[in-house]
Amino acid sequence: MSPNGGPAARPGPDDLRRTFEAVPARTSDADGPFAESWWGRAWVEALESLSMDEARLACGREYADGGHVAAITVTPGRVIAYVHGSRPRPYRAELRLRSFPASDWDTLLDAVAARPGHLSALLDKEMPHSLVDTAGEAGIRLLPAAGDLDPDCSCPDRGWPCKHVAALCFQTARLLDSDPFVLLLMRGRGERELLDELGRRNAEHSARERPETPAMPSVAASDALADRFLPPLPAPLPVPQYPGEPPSYPELPGARDPLGLDHLATDAAARAHTMLTTGEDPLAGLGTWQDAVRIAASRPTAGLTATTRALYRELAFATGRSTTDLARAVAAWRQGGAEGLEVLETAWDPPAGPFDRARPALASADFPRFQPRRNRLTDATGTLQLRFGHDNRWYGYESDPGEDDWWPRAAPDPDPVAALTALRG
Repeated sequence: MSPNGGPAARPGPDDLRRTFEAVPARTSDADGPFAESWWGRAWVEALESLSMDEARLACGREYADGGHVAAITVTPGRVIAYVHGSRPRPYRAELRLRSFPASDWDTLLDAVAARPGHLSALLDKEMPHSLVDTAGEAGIRLLPAAGDLDPDCSCPDRGWPCKHVAALCFQTARLLDSDPFVLLLMRGRGERELLDELGRRNAEHSARERPETPAMPSVAASDALADRFLPPLPAPLPVPQYPGEPPSYPELPGARDPLGLDHLATDAAARAHTMLTTGEDPLAGLGTWQDAVRIAASRPTAGLTATTRALYRELAFATGRSTTDLARAVAAWRQGGAEGLEVLETAWDPPAGPFDRARPALASADFPRFQPRRNRLTDATGTLQLRFGHDNRWYGYESDPGEDDWWPRAAPDPDPVAALTALRG
């Protein structure tokens, strides 16, 4: 679940594919409104206007209330989920909604960017009436109306829609409750792209509205310094063969741990030396969290000394994480570097090929049955797991029985059987 109570979502790599975990059955207030927000209720009203069969709608709501709808995937123009009905095999339910063409998006974004309150509301996961009204004034209809929704299902029921699609529609209203960007994704644009574009257009609009100020006269630097004698700069000092030692830091009242500071200074000196000698930054592309994990992982592995514990506390505090989060990330970094950390923190949908061949390979090696979920294979005991990385290697993970607390273990391997053997050994 997300922090505001809605279903938890896993964004896709390009932000145009979002998968929401299955929502558990409602245990209370099943007779109340299915959606809490006005835009969620507008979605339900569009569904109800689509159907002329009250019985199918009622059954679809019961399915949604009962937790029959599996994970929901939202892409531009489509909402898809498997819905468990009366048969053992679930049905594939799909709902299509017209995506906006580029010209409509330009019109809509220009209209929204001209009103800063709309951008603030979207950042707060709100869709005020004024935003929908602004879109309507520009000729763009954000919320669906009768006839906008096109349902489809693999079941034999020819209802329009059937109860499985109705269940998907009701559950989609709950997604919209927690995040109106889901609706905008259905219309064709991802959240990050929208916010970047709205921010840019809002800045341009504000710049156009600011009164023009006369430009300050400029003077070329060569003219300003023409009557001054400046000696030539000295030649740069030769780059030392090895990074220098950092200074020693005295213990000052209220200061943070000096040994941790010494470690950070040593790391910065080594990075600067590499940049001077090669002209390249060895850490280019690393974010703040990745760099913190790398620094923590560079400490000796023989026990958590007082210095290491102090460094962990400093890095965890600086990145807004807990020391347990950092320790788990360090284990992943030592397992596979930046790719190991990516495997720890991000689930993804691998293409057919090595992932699909892993289960029969494990079965032929007499290993127990593994259950697939996205890029992960988990054994029946819930204690062993293999995760498939973008580098086509299998990473071993382990958890205590009955706990969803996975920790990286063993070295990764392109062969799932070898990876599992190392994990168990």
